[in-house]
Amino acid sequence: MTRTGHDRVDGREDGPREVLERHRRAAIHRSETEMRRLYAVDAVHEFPFAYPGVPSRLEGRDEIVDWITEGWRATPLRFERYRTLAVHGTDDPDTIVVEQEAVGTSATTGGFVLPNLMVLTARDGRIAHLRDYVNVLAAAAALGHDLSARREP
Repeated sequence: MTRTGHDRVDGREDGPREVLERHRRAAIHRSETEMRRLYAVDAVHEFPFAYPGVPSRLEGRDEIVDWITEGWRATPLRFERYRTLAVHGTDDPDTIVVEQEAVGTSATTGGFVLPNLMVLTARDGRIAHLRDYVNVLAAAAALGHDLSARREP
């Protein structure tokens, strides 16, 4: 079966679990085209535990995908696969909570595991809202930064 557009299968749109898998593939392959297909025009992507210098909220497909692709060019991190720890449904059938680990290689520090939690809402086979709770200490370590050092007031 050929999949096109925003991935209709047997006349129905992908649900949040399928959209999650498409998001993971696009991130692993660093595919700007697939990311643009994946996000709704009016999507929101939030980072509630944002790393210093990272925006806590991106609005609209263009802003989100431009920020993601710029990050791909600027970062030494390459995602190679994802480990799913758990996927939880919610009262909204279009929303899931995902406990996962991104596994990859950093040109700076070598192999890394980046734990995170995502709350993903899909509408019409696209990401409408994504809250991405990245472990900022693990991300900093993968980048070669140590944020865990205690600082005196």
